[in-house]
Amino acid sequence: MHALDIAANIIVAIVALFHAWFLVLEMFLWDKPIGMRTFRLTPERARDTKVLAANQGLYNGFLVAGLLWGLWLSPDDHGVRAFFLGCVVVAGVFGAMTVGRRILYVQALPALVGLALLLLR
Repeated sequence: MHALDIAANIIVAIVALFHAWFLVLEMFLWDKPIGMRTFRLTPERARDTKVLAANQGLYNGFLVAGLLWGLWLSPDDHGVRAFFLGCVVVAGVFGAMTVGRRILYVQALPALVGLALLLLR
């Protein structure tokens, strides 16, 4: 396996771990102290948006599944990894435009690095 493939796979795994954590935060910890602190929510806002957040967390789970599926496939098959990293980049850019710039750095940038490594191969 080429060094760029190894680096790309490490980034894909890190992005998958981030999104697994986002799933946990959004689906299970949204209205708990860590969730409210992370998303800067009041108890009332957390209560009112809990179902929406759980739905969003589920979508993060789909991204995790796709990224892990891409890692499971043949090392020469970059298509699935590239597709799901692209989805993360688009979601991160949209989130940065609509919610806050921090999302660009936490979500989109790591996925963009992984995508670049895949495409450089």
